[in-house]
Amino acid sequence: MPQLHSFSFYINTSIDTRDLSYNVSRENIQQTLVNSGQQNATSIICNLTAYEVACSIFSLPFAFDSLEDVGNIFPNIVFCYVTCLLVHDYDAFRHEFFVRIAQSFPLLKYLRIFNIESQLPVDPLTLSSDHSQSYTMVEYLHLTSLDVEYSHKDYLEQFLNETKAYVPYLNQLTVRYRHLKAVTNNFTRAETRRNCAKVNQLIINPPLDNSEEHSHYFPSL
Repeated sequence: MPQLHSFSFYINTSIDTRDLSYNVSRENIQQTLVNSGQQNATSIICNLTAYEVACSIFSLPFAFDSLEDVGNIFPNIVFCYVTCLLVHDYDAFRHEFFVRIAQSFPLLKYLRIFNIESQLPVDPLTLSSDHSQSYTMVEYLHLTSLDVEYSHKDYLEQFLNETKAYVPYLNQLTVRYRHLKAVTNNFTRAETRRNCAKVNQLIINPPLDNSEEHSHYFPSL
């Protein structure tokens, strides 16, 4: 291809580490990229399970609107075009992780979280409101869709609690009913009401038989 002057790529694959005789590391992948002449490229290694990792390799600047399998450790890059993101890790996501997500993905619209590990050693609902105020509130000014169906309830708390996050345009929420009921304190908790105000599509597992109990909490449904 003699007329090809640039090549933008994004490759994502999963690896079963039980069959490997070496550790998969970002440093090794980066060295391979440099050795093959791809200086303007980088990678992300994400721990999916105790024995499976996801590896993403992509050219810089990142030119695509979707990115999958971003874990706790990812490069300090601003992904200017990404609107759809899947975060997934074997270890828990802390609040600081979501601060970085908001900074690195300024145009994020659709977010899915896969993580069954609790953020805290205790239930966040047992924390005092004064303790909640110690968090830096994260703003997601473009986020419209949040999927936490396959996550610990702490991540629903992370986004609905207005002392932790400001999500003014959230209109689609995919969640487990028991998590939603717990985090909103049976649809009575004031701190989680504001970020639910614009939700007009509530995807709950299992589906609700009676919408009366939450209709006042989601006035846009």
